[in-house]
Amino acid sequence: MGAQAAFSRPLRPRNRRPAYAMIHAMNTYQRLSELQALIGTNLGTSDWFSIDQARIDQFAAVTGDDQWIHVDPVRAAAGPFGATVAHGHLTLSLLPVMVRSAFKVGDVRMTVNYGLNRVRFPAPVPVGSRLRGHFKLLSFETIAGGAQVVVEVTSEREGHSKPVCVAESVARHYVV
Repeated sequence: MGAQAAFSRPLRPRNRRPAYAMIHAMNTYQRLSELQALIGTNLGTSDWFSIDQARIDQFAAVTGDDQWIHVDPVRAAAGPFGATVAHGHLTLSLLPVMVRSAFKVGDVRMTVNYGLNRVRFPAPVPVGSRLRGHFKLLSFETIAGGAQVVVEVTSEREGHSKPVCVAESVARHYVV
């Protein structure tokens, strides 16, 4: 079989992570009950996620927040941040995808977002930044069918010491 024939075969589909994610080792816990002993510890750290202008523009279109600091690169270049910046709520909306790459719990069949206790955006996220999340367990409360957990999520910008988002996320996990 010639080289041409080898390349004409159909490729098998692969399950791939999105192009914006960089893969690292994920923490895995077999049972939800294991987390109770881990209060005060880091449950995991997410992959890095790139923030490009297309993502910022899409978020602006969906939310209607089309302020120039987000969507006008020319005007934003002369503004306070020197470039367009991601919306704070865009940064916050990345928490679900970040947590999926940070850790998983084997016997959890469903997770429900129960809300947020506290959210702050201490630093801007200029276009072209890479972000990742760190997940620290603050509390664990047994509920019918599972547990309610509060996790402090600290989103960091690569190369900077000041976090871009700090949030206390409340979730209810239900086991099999």
